[in-house]
Amino acid sequence: MSEDTSRVKVLFLCTGNSCRSQMAEGWARALKGDFLEAHSAGIEAHGLNPHAVAAMKEAGVDISGQRSKNVGELLDIAFDYVVTVCANAHETCPVFPRKARVVHVGFDDPPRLAATASSEEEALNCYRRVRDEIRGFVETLPESSEQA
Repeated sequence: MSEDTSRVKVLFLCTGNSCRSQMAEGWARALKGDFLEAHSAGIEAHGLNPHAVAAMKEAGVDISGQRSKNVGELLDIAFDYVVTVCANAHETCPVFPRKARVVHVGFDDPPRLAATASSEEEALNCYRRVRDEIRGFVETLPESSEQA
């Protein structure tokens, strides 16, 4: 398989690659797929969060085919940018041997926000809010990464 050198390679990194980084990958593919090659991974792999899948589906982006990955699986890719989307991933981000520029943009953790929700709808609202914040960030790529 030949490597695509025409698109900017971006890795969205989170703790468990179950929610925020998955949403960011989905948005990047949907909104910027013509010039961004998007990937996501976690410091650990916790599996795909079903609420994240549902929230993204409501917005017209299907991430159900994405898979939770450990960052170690992707270390051979020459990323241009690594975007950490949570504090833990930022603090424990591995060193990338190539030219990757690490940018931190923290987003609230939807499962943590939803933990005290009194209904399924209230819980989903937590995911929707973060989903929309992530979309807003992805819409600014790659320009926002140049200034970070």
